[in-house]
Amino acid sequence: MEVINNLLKQTAFFQEGIDWRNYVMILVAFVFLYLAIKKGYEPLLLLPIAFGMLLANIYPLIIAEPANADSAGGLLHYFFLLDEWSILPSLIFLGVGAMTDFGPLIANPKSFLLGAAAQFGIFAAYILALLWGFNGGEAAAVSIIGGADGPTSIFLAGKLRQGHLMGSIAVAAYSYMSLVPIIQPPIMKLLTTKKEREIRMEQLRPVSKLERILFPVVVTVVVCLILPSTAPLVGMLMLGNLFKESGVVGQLAETASNAMMYIVVILLGTSVGATTTGASFLNAATLKIVVLGLVAFAFGTAAGVLFGKLMCVVTRGKINPLIGSAGVSAVPMAARVSQKVGAEADPTNFLLMHAMGPNVAGVIGTAVAAGVFMAIYGV
Repeated sequence: MEVINNLLKQTAFFQEGIDWRNYVMILVAFVFLYLAIKKGYEPLLLLPIAFGMLLANIYPLIIAEPANADSAGGLLHYFFLLDEWSILPSLIFLGVGAMTDFGPLIANPKSFLLGAAAQFGIFAAYILALLWGFNGGEAAAVSIIGGADGPTSIFLAGKLRQGHLMGSIAVAAYSYMSLVPIIQPPIMKLLTTKKEREIRMEQLRPVSKLERILFPVVVTVVVCLILPSTAPLVGMLMLGNLFKESGVVGQLAETASNAMMYIVVILLGTSVGATTTGASFLNAATLKIVVLGLVAFAFGTAAGVLFGKLMCVVTRGKINPLIGSAGVSAVPMAARVSQKVGAEADPTNFLLMHAMGPNVAGVIGTAVAAGVFMAIYGV
């Protein structure tokens, strides 16, 4: 009986620190697994996040910090340290740069304006977060969700020492990234007419190899001189792109965009998911973060579309406003949504490459917004 009793006490049902909230989070993990596997919503991110959430709520010690210098922490605690130290988000940007074609942005520099307009949601959410009771650093970390950029959200939360909110912020950011095809289309259709959605844009000009090589170098110099704190993100993004465009380090570009990228996603996803234990996630602050993230994302999408309408008027109908919604940082999902909504109005219209310009501009724009917050708070 003593042996049986000891075995029972070792099960998750009798562990200290486990209550009804952990079981709720286990159910949430099952929902995320369903969305990732059955619905295909950003499975590379959502699946490891969901499984990390599942593990941490069955066995919270897997994310526990060391009790003292002589003891060891949980496995996923050491993965999470790489998030807090900004290592994994920066490596994600390296991989994204190696996979991204900046050609549409170079061919149409006006796309920078659309990418910048979509960052309005971040600063609108920042003001709302301050009004809702968050302090300055917390408000900045929460508002960056509006860029729909998980790595930047984690990076900024770590830099602003908001580790207690990082799990909620990261899960909200990645959830909204995966739900882009659901959240954006109603906003895009509400703010545009069928005639505007049918606008055809002129074919983009060819971009020379020299332009492609100079672009990451020039952007790094300009952005990092103005906001040096963005160097880990913008620098890695542009380094990855230079690997791709230079044509002389194919092995590095291949590694950054494939093997390394997938390893980093596994470490980042499981560690972020593991921070969402019942006690840390099911509280009023998390609910506020989820609401503010949705508001920020909706505002960013709307601002991009509205600025696209303005550019449409200025250019006398040469810009389809739908591509403005791609100014958020979810690459390439947001650009695909612009294409999909445009194709619903006119199946023969092809907006994808035009939307990729604002989309990659949004990646840079979100990193710049994070740099602005770090400058404000002296990081």
